Amino acid sequence: MARSKSKITKRYEPDSRYGHVLIGRFINKVMLNGKKTIAERIVHRSLEAAAKKLGKEPTEVFDTVVRNVAPSVQLKARRVGGSNLQVPTEVSNDRRTVIALKWLVQAARGIKGKPMQDRLTQELLDAYNNTGNAVRKKEETHRMAEANQAFAHFSKF
Repeated sequence: MARSKSKITKRYEPDSRYGHVLIGRFINKVMLNGKKTIAERIVHRSLEAAAKKLGKEPTEVFDTVVRNVAPSVQLKARRVGGSNLQVPTEVSNDRRTVIALKWLVQAARGIKGKPMQDRLTQELLDAYNNTGNAVRKKEETHRMAEANQAFAHFSKF
């Protein structure tokens, strides 16, 4: 019997200003067309603006935001008996943060008519207060998972 390959864990670069790995990953999510310095400027300024409004440290604000947006379950499509079912599955910690960062960026990009820095600041403040589009997406996912709980026994992932 062949041995299964050991999983290679990716090493992420910490952020240059805060030395925070998660902020470094968030900068990479915000980055478009390889323009990292612009993405860093956007993220740093929006984190500082949000922290200033809340009177907290930027890393503390960011950790709380990610915790508020991260889902505990996700839905996976599974084909059973000729129909596609949305099967709720538990989410690993790493996948949780990936989804949270993605939803934050999508929610910020969804706001139109402002510079990205202001949109991101607004979304960070909203997520800190458990409101906003990213948190709404999490709650929506949890509601759908609860509605499809009957299909949980089909989970084979």
